[in-house]
Amino acid sequence: MTRSIIDVHALQTVPPSNLNRDETGSPKTAVYGGVRRARVSSQAWKRAVRLAFEQHLDDDQLGERTKRVGEAIAARIDALDPDLTDQSAALAHGVLKAAGLIKKEPKKGAAAESEYLLFLSHRQQQRLAELAVDAARAGTTPDAKTAKDAANREHSVDIAMFGRMVADVSDINVDAAVQVAHAISVHPVDNEFDYFTAVDDRKHDVQETGAGMIGSIEFNSSTLYRYATIDVDRLHDTLGDPAATRRAVEAFLRAFALSMPTGKQNTFANGTRPDAVLVQLRDTRAINLVGAFEEPVGRADDGSGRVGAATKALADYTTQVHEAYGEQPVAAWVTHVGPRTSALAALGAPLPLPALAEAVGDTIAERLGSPR
Repeated sequence: MTRSIIDVHALQTVPPSNLNRDETGSPKTAVYGGVRRARVSSQAWKRAVRLAFEQHLDDDQLGERTKRVGEAIAARIDALDPDLTDQSAALAHGVLKAAGLIKKEPKKGAAAESEYLLFLSHRQQQRLAELAVDAARAGTTPDAKTAKDAANREHSVDIAMFGRMVADVSDINVDAAVQVAHAISVHPVDNEFDYFTAVDDRKHDVQETGAGMIGSIEFNSSTLYRYATIDVDRLHDTLGDPAATRRAVEAFLRAFALSMPTGKQNTFANGTRPDAVLVQLRDTRAINLVGAFEEPVGRADDGSGRVGAATKALADYTTQVHEAYGEQPVAAWVTHVGPRTSALAALGAPLPLPALAEAVGDTIAERLGSPR
């Protein structure tokens, strides 16, 4: 069988920001190539992508990761049969317990909570609610096998892409079809501090001096290399439908490019778009091209700045890797902003992002044997 692996590479410049904080509130960093880099964790950007899916996919194609799963099922029971509202929390607990997803008894009058974040698709939540309602009307309890099956069918796009681990019911785990790397800056970074004061608006007496609040916020600015890869075959195995797989791939490409972690957004308003996005379709295995930046990138001599230098480094390294290993991609597409990033245009078909996502979708549909 022909494999289909999609690699997504992005260069994105962010101004002063604190996208992803560590336990002390400092922007996360990592040492790579012997120097300190800005870093945004894969978990932070995966959550941003999941939230962005809401703009690109219907609600029934999405899921929810929460400990308050009893509350979610109870709300659906209420909607299905308002006469069961008084029992909805207990019925939700019953069906979740039958499925093996809840072990602890809830506090009296409270909705059941799982001991860890539980990832269920909205369709799985709905099916569990329907089972609870059917059992209540019949005066029985939900069947364990049927309840467990309801939690393991009709997986949402986000579950299929990012996977699901259920410690207590391991046979309904879902292997992730997407891997997302930690984004790192292509250059060295030193964190800086913004010392700020806030004035009390009710201090009208000019004789009274001093700030109402004093503080500091740590930040940095950087040009990031971002990378993700999609195992289209694994995604298709989980979703079970070529059309759904195509929609998922297109939604991911848009969401990955346009999403942004929300750390300190109100403080820094750092919502940029990638300077360039390179998408490569491979039939062998995924290739992360972060090696282009093992040697930190400086500013380009031609006036194109750090972005221009990073683009050239990525384009050169990509060509070198392909030549060294004789491993050319099956197809490639590029979205880039302006002449500074034009070096990447030689690596694939230059397209605006919406057209790029559609072109990749067309190719995936063809490889999966689905009509366009």
